[in-house]
Formats: sequence, structure tokens, C-alpha cells
Amino acid sequence: MGQCCLVTGGLGFIGHHLVNDLLAQGKEVRIFDLAHPSHRQEGIEYITASITDRPAMAQAMQGVDHVFHLAANAGLWSPRKQDFLTINQTGTRNVMETALEAGVERVVHCSTESILKSVHQNPLIGDAQDVETDESVQLTLDDMAGAYCKGKFLAEQEAFAAARRGLPVVIVNPTVPLGPGDRRVTPPTRMILGFLNGNYPAYLNSTLNVVDARDVAMGHILAAEKGVPGERYILGNVNLQLGELLSHLEELTGLAMPKRRVPYWLALAVSAVQELIADTITHQPPQAPLTGVRLARSPMRFTNTRAKRELGLNFRPLQESLVDAIADYRQRELLQR
Repeated sequence: MGQCCLVTGGLGFIGHHLVNDLLAQGKEVRIFDLAHPSHRQEGIEYITASITDRPAMAQAMQGVDHVFHLAANAGLWSPRKQDFLTINQTGTRNVMETALEAGVERVVHCSTESILKSVHQNPLIGDAQDVETDESVQLTLDDMAGAYCKGKFLAEQEAFAAARRGLPVVIVNPTVPLGPGDRRVTPPTRMILGFLNGNYPAYLNSTLNVVDARDVAMGHILAAEKGVPGERYILGNVNLQLGELLSHLEELTGLAMPKRRVPYWLALAVSAVQELIADTITHQPPQAPLTGVRLARSPMRFTNTRAKRELGLNFRPLQESLVDAIADYRQRELLQR
């Protein structure tokens, strides 16, 4: 019998690429996800439940060798802010504790790069082009940009705490994931589609790090095989400004991208109003969540040196990720221009 892998959030953007990679390696795969699969794939056991359901999680751990914990409330906005803590922190605690009780061989916890960045960082201090964040950064809850970041920060703390108790857990911090297969349309894909469909007349320029979701999936597998328990690995590829990303999109599609930049103070004000309306009236995600605008305030440049050196992770070119993503959007009829 092959190695059994439990993937929480296995129906998500990175999750479904990870599941396919595990199947290709001959692993038995068990998906634990709150959503129902659109179609059931042969060789996969599906468990439909929330990671906040402790008994269901404990049962799912039985007979499992490796756990990949990706399930989370991953939106930058939610009508119920408490969900970010309940799902991300309490859910992660359940995963870690039940994995410890079940004696699994290895756990990989999917964190995020957004918790490696402080809202108190002054974007005017230092040369943003030269400063790259690595895995050694140590921040506090007060540094987090909003409810999503706070929830993911506390979830990562649960993983570190479990490592101190003896659970062989490795943490990975993906940057902004791009590429094909984003069935649920996560915030990065929603942003790119907004520009491709002409919904944004201007943009807030910011520095970000992007990575192909398929490379992130492989990074999880390599972290399980080669990662050091109790350590984190940044899974990121290219540092670039949003304006540069828009230029790439324009070149690949021939579609005009906005050239006007929005000053930060204006973006913050508009976002605050949008979020107030979303919270109190529409209960639908705002175009520019406040957490996203706050994260854009100061540079987000990261280095993947450790992931390359210790995990042996390779990254595909940005252009390949964008070409494949655009083809996927077109095939799914998400492009309106």
C-alpha cells in the first residue's frame, strides 16, 4: 500500500495542483474540504467537513503518513471577521493536535507571505529595490494588516507551537499565486481579471512577489521530503511592481492596461468606504479590500534562496505562468474583452 496523504483544502487553487502531483507520484490521497467536489476523481477519498470540526479531523487522520494543511479562510475580506480567527487559528490547532495524536510522519502547514510584512514599516525608509525579506523575520500580531493577516499569523503560531511539542511540521509561505486552475477565483486572480476585463481605470502601484501555483504545490511536496521541522520556507519567485505586471499582461493580450496611478491616501480612503458598504449593506466582497490596500503600502520583496538551496525547488518563468493563466481564463469564458 502506498503512502497516504491528507490534503486539507485540496479543492482549492494550490490544493488541486498538489493533489494531482501526489497522485502522479503514486500516493493515496484523502481530501478534507468544506466544499463538495464538482466531479469525483478516481483514487481520491473525499471528506466534506470543516477543519473546525475536531472529531471529523481526528477521524480523517487515521492511517495518514503526510498531512498538507492548506485549508483556510483565504479571502482578504469576510462579512464575519471572526471567521478569520475561528477557521484559520482554531482550525489549524485542530489539524496540529490531531496529527500529533495520530503520530503522522510529517505535516506541511501552508502559511502566507503577507504575515512576514509589518504595516508599521515605513515605505520611505531604505531602498525598496534592495531590501528582500527572508525567513528570519519575526513580527507580532500588532504588525498585521487586517483580520485575514491576524488569523493567518495566529495559525502559523499554532504550527510553530506544535513543532515545539514534537510534531514534525514544516511551514511554507507562498507569495502571490498566479497561473491556471484557480476555480474559486482567489484575490490575485480576481485582481488580474479586473485589469484584463477593463474594470479598473487606474492602479495603486506596489511591489509584490508572484509565483506559479503549480510551483507552490511542488514546494509543499519538497518541504515534506526535505524541509526541516519547525522551520519556514518562502515559496516565491519574481519581485516586480504592479505596473510591470500590467505591462506583461498588455504585451501578452494586446489589451490596454491602465496607465494612471492612484496615490495611496486616495486608495485607502476609497477602500475604507467600500469596505464599510460591504460590511453593512451589500455583504459582498469590495473591489479593493482594506487589508490588500494596507499590504500594498510598503514594498513586499522576498527571497527564495532557502527554498532553492534546501528544498531544491525550481520556478518556471513568469511569462509561462501568465500565458497559461490567460489561456485558462479564456477557456473558462472569464475574459470579457
